[in-house]
Amino acid sequence: MSFERRRVLAGIPREAFRPSAVFLCLVALFLTSGWMTWAEFGNVRLDVFLFVVSGWLVSLCLHEYAHAVVAFMAGDRNVAHRGYLTLNPLKYSHPLLSIVLPVVVVLLGGIGLPGGAVWIDRHEIPGRLRHTLVSLAGPATNVVFALLLVIPFAVGVDVAAHHDFWAAVALLCFLQLTASVLNLMPVPGLDGGNIIQPWLSPQWKRGYDILAPYGFILLFALLWNPRIAGWFFGGVNAVGSVFGLPAWLRDDGFALIRFWS
Repeated sequence: MSFERRRVLAGIPREAFRPSAVFLCLVALFLTSGWMTWAEFGNVRLDVFLFVVSGWLVSLCLHEYAHAVVAFMAGDRNVAHRGYLTLNPLKYSHPLLSIVLPVVVVLLGGIGLPGGAVWIDRHEIPGRLRHTLVSLAGPATNVVFALLLVIPFAVGVDVAAHHDFWAAVALLCFLQLTASVLNLMPVPGLDGGNIIQPWLSPQWKRGYDILAPYGFILLFALLWNPRIAGWFFGGVNAVGSVFGLPAWLRDDGFALIRFWS
């Protein structure tokens, strides 16, 4: 194959768009552990743990990929050079915040924590609407995941059959719901804040830019407040109930993933 044919949009090699081996291994683990959970093969609680964690990591990769691919189409070609279009979480600018911390929070608190991972060169993207769409792409992915995962419960699947599998799916759905809500909160530095940031006045933008580096800390502070946390979980549970997500089944899933207890 000639050198020219190996190159695609904007002179970027095809390899920059191919799914990485790391992501493909995560998908394989997700599918395998899902089958093991369904079939009750081996240690079921360990199967559920692997199924939920790998599924959550796959959704994190797709969340960040959505940001990157929309940014690429909007004009930022550097996301391809940085490896963001390969779905490789090891290419993220903050692997600790984007992979390790969200998984720990899932295991300890059952919350789908958003994480900042891909570095977008905003100067390469013209127009406020494009900036908003780049920021919106990630949360939209979580919303799609949540809707897909809640379908079995909305249509009335028999959760008594293969209880552990459906408990894991219910937990994954709840994580996507929490991630969707958290990512859409107008917190400076997070996706929700970045969605509205291009439309702020210069004075408000200056204040936003000062607070943006502390977005994660601000989010934790908000959730640490019992009243705000109660409102948050109450709202997420209400949304889940509307779509038919059984809260008790989600709780079963959370109990199962903590196989060490």
